[in-house]
Amino acid sequence: MRTRSSAPSSEQSKPEQPSKPPLTTEKPGKTFILPSSASDEARFLQLPNPQTGELTRYFFCPKLGIYEFTVVTSSSQSPRSVLFSPKSENNTAPDRKPSKPGNASIAKTAQLLIATPIDVVFFLIPLLCPKSSQAKGLFQPLDDIIDSQDDLPNHFQHVLYDESFKNVLQARAEAICDSMEAGDEKLFRFSEAKLLKELIAKAERMVALGLPASMEERFIRQALSTPLMAVKREDASTNAAPSNSNSDGETAPQEDKETPATTASSTSVPTPSDVSTPATESPPNEPTVSDDVARLLRISTAITFMKDSYLSAALRTKVDELLSSSESPIDFKPMHDHLKRVAELRAEALASRSLGDFSRKRDIDDDEGAESRADKKRRKEEEEKKKKAGESRGVRDLKKVNTTGMKKMSDFFSKAAAKKKS
Repeated sequence: MRTRSSAPSSEQSKPEQPSKPPLTTEKPGKTFILPSSASDEARFLQLPNPQTGELTRYFFCPKLGIYEFTVVTSSSQSPRSVLFSPKSENNTAPDRKPSKPGNASIAKTAQLLIATPIDVVFFLIPLLCPKSSQAKGLFQPLDDIIDSQDDLPNHFQHVLYDESFKNVLQARAEAICDSMEAGDEKLFRFSEAKLLKELIAKAERMVALGLPASMEERFIRQALSTPLMAVKREDASTNAAPSNSNSDGETAPQEDKETPATTASSTSVPTPSDVSTPATESPPNEPTVSDDVARLLRISTAITFMKDSYLSAALRTKVDELLSSSESPIDFKPMHDHLKRVAELRAEALASRSLGDFSRKRDIDDDEGAESRADKKRRKEEEEKKKKAGESRGVRDLKKVNTTGMKKMSDFFSKAAAKKKS
């Protein structure tokens, strides 16, 4: 008895399709790294930038505060990409294959926007700082100051009128304002002196936690480094045991040999203050870097960073005037004196360089010039690569053809020469 063969199963009848490669998107969605402890009320908001007043994207959480976004991306020298793929369930059964992720995409630019906390006091400064001289000496409630601003963006009003965030606003406003009690209400008046104290306190906390390595190298070590004015090299044989003896069997004393002191230009590699260099002789008038001077320079660098990032031009000028006045809470005079002396030593080292010394041909700013030239060269190479990538293979092959002795295409379209009349 003949029987019909069973129909092939659907899994066997369907041929295996090759997996599609991930799609490449030129403008993918932005990747944000947000705080994990944010509440459900957290939102993306468009708030006025404290320095410029332009609407900028921020992340606001009533429990954590306001966050700005720091962009982290790969450099042009070492470009990177990011693979975006949804999570796939891991099938642990031995007879089942793990499922493949679908709808994956590749972002050519590996760019991350990391949420970084920012003090709300910088957003309050433009509101609390009086725009007229008449309102400068007035004490006002914080609610009245906010209500008097008619052109506040809607998102900014959402932050200022949030009841769960109101206590934070009151505390931060008190940090930069003179306050007084009027019944059950607290009145505020903006104080530039208290703002300066708050900036100094923030800078001291930044220094205590440690500045980033890039800022430490560029603004601290390079600023405090002094040029090598005199270098002494000892003969290596002076450190070894005496082995030369004369014919009488007596050991001949070996004299120390010393190369003459050479004057180096200020382009010498800067030596950190905490590293000892026994082969270097410093001149008697070279300033020594004390811990107090380095600490003052770090505080000054942190204050400058906050001023340039969050304060308006008029307020930056006022803060500089307060720092240079006799009423300043911190005295930067030792730091300024040391930096002035370092600048004089660099000028002396540059002036003492001999015109005939071709071993040190570069000036004090040649290192920065070399970096700029290298950047220009890299940009030129990148542009050439982009042009070559946009050309077709036929155009590239035509460029390799030897055209010597051949007429140009424009010669075939030029006017013919006039015939001579017989």
